[in-house]
Amino acid sequence: MLTIVYGDEPKCIYNTNVYFKNTYESEWMESSLAKEMIKDIDKSEVVSSECIVSPVLGQIPPERLSGGVKTLLLILNEPDKIFNASTCGDNCAKWILEIGKRIDVTINLRHMMSFGKDTQFDIEVQNGGKIVHSMRELLPLASKYLNEAGVR
Repeated sequence: MLTIVYGDEPKCIYNTNVYFKNTYESEWMESSLAKEMIKDIDKSEVVSSECIVSPVLGQIPPERLSGGVKTLLLILNEPDKIFNASTCGDNCAKWILEIGKRIDVTINLRHMMSFGKDTQFDIEVQNGGKIVHSMRELLPLASKYLNEAGVR
């Protein structure tokens, strides 16, 4: 299940780019889910664990992927840690939900991420311990906890 912590989280890894650069493992690029996420978000093809072909940048190493994809890969491959998913755009939201369907993960958000107006999901909002199933249920809680944290 996906759990979200809104606002400050002392255990959160906020600088996902630096963390990814120093901890990712090349095998992470080999899973079908990683390849799908990279194709969808960065419009790039994984050729090998160390070579990705970007339509904009040409051949790149995994360190040159977008911040959103790097954060998704961290969430997927290190589910025991809490990552700042505010480095992701809304185009990553469906992948965060997909990861949460496969494994238990907790993410930190410091902004209001849209998981889709008509999308049904199971998300636990850790701040209040409530489980929500739609954006209609999530929005008031996210707004409350972001405001309480002073995040605008």
